[in-house]
Amino acid sequence: MRRAGCIVAQVLALMSKQVRPGVTTADLDAAAEALIRKLGAIPSFKGYHGFPASICASVNLEVVHGIPSKKCVLREGDLISVDVGAIYDGFHGDGAMTACVGKPTPEQQRLMDVTQQALAAGIAQARVGNRLWDIIRAIETTTRLAGYDVLHNYQGHGIGREMHEDPDIPNSLSDSRGRPPNLLLRAGMTLAIEPMVVVGSGEPQVLNDGWTVVTADGTLSAHFEHTIAITDGEAEILTKL
Repeated sequence: MRRAGCIVAQVLALMSKQVRPGVTTADLDAAAEALIRKLGAIPSFKGYHGFPASICASVNLEVVHGIPSKKCVLREGDLISVDVGAIYDGFHGDGAMTACVGKPTPEQQRLMDVTQQALAAGIAQARVGNRLWDIIRAIETTTRLAGYDVLHNYQGHGIGREMHEDPDIPNSLSDSRGRPPNLLLRAGMTLAIEPMVVVGSGEPQVLNDGWTVVTADGTLSAHFEHTIAITDGEAEILTKL
């Protein structure tokens, strides 16, 4: 899983370098798949429940699960979130980042900063002896104190030999569907933590392609994700270079 995570981190680093005006999201997808395969891995997303690409590329009002397209040409001022998964020797890594095409506005920068802070706060609670709700509460508290909401009904997850494993890790305690997320955290657990933070309402809407998720009120969002391993001390971030 360290190797799978390292591959995801390298692909995300490549994506941040390639995000510029004139590039299509299909260009990003092709570059990501080429690097994943060059590093000896397989794209986790391609073909997963029918998803047609190796990355999710979500631009502006899109939050997650955007399908890369030759028609989607990045322009100065766009906000793009890229989600990457890789399988190495039967194990998965999963990570995401958000970047601005060109110089971000103060609003865009603050949104990205708060989302990264929420991710860091969640990871800081991923310690032996804590419970799942400690991670969720940290993400939600950081987000709401900044005046933002999380995308509801979309969440992080356990990860390992499968991309999505138990437990579900919602970004809000209200999204736990009546099941208290009181799972005791133990050394050796591997989790994908991924706050999706929105400026307005966190109510989601799925577009006609069956994949792309936008906010119902059309406000901006950001998405950052790391795969982590819980250890006897601080969590180890597997998708960080």
